[in-house]
Amino acid sequence: ERERERERERERERERERERERERERERDPIQYRERERERERERERERERER
Repeated sequence: ERERERERERERERERERERERERERERDPIQYRERERERERERERERERER
């Protein structure tokens, strides 16, 4: 149980890290950023499909 808790904590940490990365990316290259955002959205959709 504690192990899963730590795992979720690490997952949240990675998520925050990706958020900061996206922020920097958006400032550097807004157009490229939107492209990647759409790509990530499709990726998340596929993830949800696999989970079902």
